[in-house]
Amino acid sequence: MTKIIMHGCNGRMGQNITKIVEADQSAEIVAGIDVFDGIKNTYPVFKSLAECDVEADVIIDFSLPSSLDALLDYCVNKQVPVVLCTTGLSPEQLEQVKEASGKVAILKSANMSMGINLLQKLLKDAAPLLADAGFDIEIVEKHHKMKKDAPSGTALALGDSINEALTEKYDYVYDRSTRSMERPKNEIGYSVVRGGTIVGDHDVIFAGEDEVITLSHRAYSRAIFGKGAVQAAKFLAGKPAGMYDMGDVINA
Repeated sequence: MTKIIMHGCNGRMGQNITKIVEADQSAEIVAGIDVFDGIKNTYPVFKSLAECDVEADVIIDFSLPSSLDALLDYCVNKQVPVVLCTTGLSPEQLEQVKEASGKVAILKSANMSMGINLLQKLLKDAAPLLADAGFDIEIVEKHHKMKKDAPSGTALALGDSINEALTEKYDYVYDRSTRSMERPKNEIGYSVVRGGTIVGDHDVIFAGEDEVITLSHRAYSRAIFGKGAVQAAKFLAGKPAGMYDMGDVINA
């Protein structure tokens, strides 16, 4: 039984994960952390990790960037691994995470979906072959109208997966409206759609002479991110210090 502390338990993803774990016989949320109350949980909830006196095997974090310092301090001092799902971390904070991973196990991925992480693996296999064959590469991502960042972190991670597999690195292009020229070969173009309640659509397009190959992922519910986080938590519990990602979960 993997014992979990849910950091950010009363947020949308925290409550989503709470429901997922309730149906999982191999995991249990033993405590929650959240400054907001008003939600009745089946486990004790503390305002901060400093107040938490419940022992656990791993923490799942869906909170805010402002909570990172206290979170990393707790994890290092208590030697509790953490699945770090909070987005919007600054370059300085990402460096803090890297430093802390030398002292405790940390799993961080741009997207917790198992499907997206499998897509990244497929792209690493496909990109070198198709790039050498002269295929152009474009990424189209769609999200709900409330999403502020563009392109999405997931779309950028897909591009990074492609670039990691290529001998000659490609440039990322986010806007072609200011130039009038043929498309260069060594670039990955990004197109962004924002509207309605789209959870998350990602298409990676390989466009060649007289044929197009598209690798796609569609998220129909945020539950997929919660399921991935729980799988990651069960994987990470008991692991030695280091930086892990969802690729490690898939390959385990």
